[in-house]
Amino acid sequence: MTTTREPVENQLTADFYGYESLLPDNERKLLLKARDLMRDQVKPLVNENWARGEFPTELIGLFRESGLAGLPYEGYGAHRPAVSNLLSGTMAMEMARTDASVSTFFGVHNGLAMYSIYSGGDQEQRDRWLPAMAAMDKIGAFAMTEPLGGSDVAGGMRTTARREGDTWILNGAKKWIGNATFADHVVVWARDEDDNHVKGFVVEKGTPGFDPVKIENKLAFRIVENAEITLADVRVPEADRLRNINSFRDVAEILRATRAGVAWQALGVMTGAYELALDYAREREQFGRPIGGFQLVQDLLVKSLGNITACWGMLVQLARLQDAGVFRDEHSSLAKAFVTSRMREVVGWSREIFGGNGILLDHDIPRFFADAEAIYSFEGTREMNTLIVGKSITGRSAFV
Repeated sequence: MTTTREPVENQLTADFYGYESLLPDNERKLLLKARDLMRDQVKPLVNENWARGEFPTELIGLFRESGLAGLPYEGYGAHRPAVSNLLSGTMAMEMARTDASVSTFFGVHNGLAMYSIYSGGDQEQRDRWLPAMAAMDKIGAFAMTEPLGGSDVAGGMRTTARREGDTWILNGAKKWIGNATFADHVVVWARDEDDNHVKGFVVEKGTPGFDPVKIENKLAFRIVENAEITLADVRVPEADRLRNINSFRDVAEILRATRAGVAWQALGVMTGAYELALDYAREREQFGRPIGGFQLVQDLLVKSLGNITACWGMLVQLARLQDAGVFRDEHSSLAKAFVTSRMREVVGWSREIFGGNGILLDHDIPRFFADAEAIYSFEGTREMNTLIVGKSITGRSAFV
């Protein structure tokens, strides 16, 4: 495919090195479609619902009409062939650039849930579930984290699965599960009591014993419907067990890909925060002139732009490794740890430029500041991802 250089005036302000021009024309059109959707239809819904801590259900219809779900999955989705990892990542960035909660809703459905079925299911299961999910007629969720466990999930999963004939009985609890209050298909991970290996199950909405309760009083991701789920003798047919998942090693293959998506999301958050700060610095006047003309403000803006540019370059190469089929756990872990750390710096500097106005939701920046903390923590903390990379480069494991 040929790639055309995008005119400078059409690039994002934060895309200082023109990374978007690396996308072929057909994928660039899809990105611009997402940009128009987020700016024109999604952004007007964000602040009011973020303040109330409510999910605007009309988002599902907006994304359904856009045809943007399912793009990475060959044979599903509205676009043929499947798109590149560079576009998938840039789309995650674009959505988070407007709002991280909305980006997370879409990422949980289109990434964690759909990819679990695409990667972990057999052909019959993919054909049974993915077409309706790609059309967003059915919404997915991904239930791994537990109330008493986080980073120790590989060896410490407490939710259990016991087989009785052609039925599995699930018992346990999950926490922080995005979309779970309304999802049609929830991918639940549980430890098989027989062989002690983690397996995946698709639990349908309304299954007896499956009880998701919305988590209230969050300071971040307030639009996302996170739930705490109780599983009490939940019966799942063998036909709904993901056939290609036989241990946590198989689950790790899924997390490797989705962790890269979170790094792109972090790039989107710092990009959105920087753009807000730059616009504010151009307009806000003190001492008779715009504060963008002051040296200390320019210093914060340039440091922010440097972080964005460096992280974008890292993620472009990560996407190329994914497309080539040679990327490893340590590649996505380094990206997640590094990019989320730089994101924290940028949202802090951006809020600083707003001064007192930086705590007013009317100026948008508080959402970015708060949501950055959630992104910094999930899909593996900085510390856990650091140890994955540390093991790779030294050959020695520092995990306790």
